[in-house]
Amino acid sequence: MTAVAAAALVVAASTAALPPTATAAVPTGFTDTLAIGGLTSPTAVSFAPDGRVFIAEKSGLIKVFDSLADTTATVFADLRPRTQDFWDRGLLGLAVDPRFPARPFVYAVYTHDAVPGGAAPRWGDTCPTPPGPTDQGCVVTGRVSKLTMGPGGTATAEQPLITDWCQQYPSHSIGTVAFGPDGALYVGGGDGASFGFTDYGQVGNPCADPPSPAGTNLTPPTARGGALRSQSIRRPAGEPVSLDGTIVRVDPDTGAGLPGNPFAGSADANARRVVAYGMRNQFRFAFRPGTEELWAGDVGWGTWEEVNRIVDVNDATAENFGWPCFEGAARQGGYDDAGLNLCESLYSGGGGQTPPYYAYNHSAKVVATDPCPTGGSSISGIAFESDSNYPAAYDGALFFADSSRGCIWAMQTTAGQPDPAKLVPFVTGVNVPVQVTTGPGGDLFYIALGAGQLRRVSYPDGANRVPTAVATATPSSGPVPLTVQFSGTGSTDPDVGDTLTYAWDLDGDGAYDDSTSPTPARTYTEEALVAAGLLVTDQSGASGATAVTVTVGTPVLRDPVPVIDDPTAALRWAVGDRVPFAGHATDPQDGAMPASALSWRLSIQHCATGGSCHEHVVQDFPGAASGSFVAPDHEYPSYLELTLTATDSSGRAASRKVRLDPRTVDLGFTSSPSGLRLSVGGTASTTPFSRTVIVGSTNSISAPSAQTGPLGLRYWYRSWSDGGAQTHNVVAPASPTTYRATYSWCAYC
Repeated sequence: MTAVAAAALVVAASTAALPPTATAAVPTGFTDTLAIGGLTSPTAVSFAPDGRVFIAEKSGLIKVFDSLADTTATVFADLRPRTQDFWDRGLLGLAVDPRFPARPFVYAVYTHDAVPGGAAPRWGDTCPTPPGPTDQGCVVTGRVSKLTMGPGGTATAEQPLITDWCQQYPSHSIGTVAFGPDGALYVGGGDGASFGFTDYGQVGNPCADPPSPAGTNLTPPTARGGALRSQSIRRPAGEPVSLDGTIVRVDPDTGAGLPGNPFAGSADANARRVVAYGMRNQFRFAFRPGTEELWAGDVGWGTWEEVNRIVDVNDATAENFGWPCFEGAARQGGYDDAGLNLCESLYSGGGGQTPPYYAYNHSAKVVATDPCPTGGSSISGIAFESDSNYPAAYDGALFFADSSRGCIWAMQTTAGQPDPAKLVPFVTGVNVPVQVTTGPGGDLFYIALGAGQLRRVSYPDGANRVPTAVATATPSSGPVPLTVQFSGTGSTDPDVGDTLTYAWDLDGDGAYDDSTSPTPARTYTEEALVAAGLLVTDQSGASGATAVTVTVGTPVLRDPVPVIDDPTAALRWAVGDRVPFAGHATDPQDGAMPASALSWRLSIQHCATGGSCHEHVVQDFPGAASGSFVAPDHEYPSYLELTLTATDSSGRAASRKVRLDPRTVDLGFTSSPSGLRLSVGGTASTTPFSRTVIVGSTNSISAPSAQTGPLGLRYWYRSWSDGGAQTHNVVAPASPTTYRATYSWCAYC
């Protein structure tokens, strides 16, 4: 995590391998070991009954390993031509049929790079300006597909089951696909709405939400678009139901809603699929073993992260968790004050709202003594202990992760039920956890997206203990060319009778794919300092790793040296500014490096006031020495981070980063009379107050009416000083500006 107070210019270097989760900590007696490494932005894993391991990468690739001991992946399916890998969009969920391989199907959910009713690809892995990712938005959809495995062990056909989940803005996309204990397929997707302002469809309404056609800006109180798509099941009869913000229960062969679903009698095909709704971004969910309970983690806006519980997915009740009208158990200020009929009817009891089973505040610790940062928060994993050899205190525990805080916690049970009063940290210091799940041996596995790894948490004092890897290199140094004989035969397993398999990373690239021999040899022909790695795995899947350093020749400055020429940290940007970038690199072996050896990454560091920051990768620019980007909109505090990576002919890489802070402006908010409540974005405050925002950013403002003011008198809204409607968007000007809402006293309002 990067602190808000970090230096304006951050310069860092790294090797070709993504950074490991080396600092992750687990409770005493547990181990956190590498299961599979060398992945590129992994997002999800699914374990097949026959031992195969399927892993999704954000770009749209699905890789398969024969087992956890297999170090060489096979590309099972390539969905990249249809997947938009941009910002938080991509291939995000994966499930293997529980009767695999008799039913040779793998299910994938991904951001479908097509507008509703259109064909892919529409945008590619980018979003040009116009329309701009956070302005008009590059509209896409979500898709769940059934992939059929052919005789060669790879996918031979894709059958789209559902294409829906209209998404105007580049977050809150698709999420999880999973099988339930009833054999049904469950899928969830976010609201596809703005994360920066109260969004009810007022920016073009490209998803054609009612009551007006696409291209018409919706207005309160009748607007039913934007984040209100999460409440679309409550629209007036005859209006279309969206799957945004829902969890659906469908036939895994057809994608049709199942008999017994709450709205099975509806004429709307989407309504027939829905078993729960009213969620913002239920990125991950899981079933509690031995029950029909589905538990979902829902990513909040500015205040709360939720753990929601569907008591019985087979009953006639469709739980409504309240978004966007509620966040946590309380009304969401921005949507409350916008005066939207769909929310007002919910507040008055017309629709009902199921509060979260557990919620934690962005500014608070989950566990008072945990080392996890507060501020930025994104719940990103849900799993339950089942059939592990973990200590009894973890029996049936609920595990949940937060990708922003980099932690996984366990909610232990009381009388068999997860108990919010019994929370303990389980894995801390994780490099962006985006999924937790149980796997072989009942162990907890997690995807560390930032490290490019699948990792395993084991309890070695149980029935199967972790082996110890020991590697030697003879000789470990010498002139070029250098032939090195490696040996892992000193590795041991504490369990008598266990056999070990060997996987070597002899080129130091982080992937154990160079040899499976216990005694491999390799000849090095270039000067280098190589961290050769050994991964040993027993027949039950427990593994241990080690590394030995080999010095080839007298390497000096072995890594390339990238230089960012432009922009510098002195740049201050406003939303919509076109920012040029340029850089170069040299390498001790290759000399001046061509543009094809350079790649750029633009990220937003989304920060909490006085707290931590978390990263949203916006876009990659491969094979370019220069280019430009348009500064995106985002709530403040946040800043852009531009990374230049140079990779030489031997595969070694190094990176440099520059932090780019925005131009900000203070917006003042007053009312006549003073002391009334106004909303800016998702937060309501009492006047007078101010907000610091990024110049050029779009901000929603609302003046709720009627309301009680000074001396207990009632007031109704009359006008805004800028001439806007009672609820409207304002674009932050370059200089400080005050917005004044005028009210009149009313005796009977």
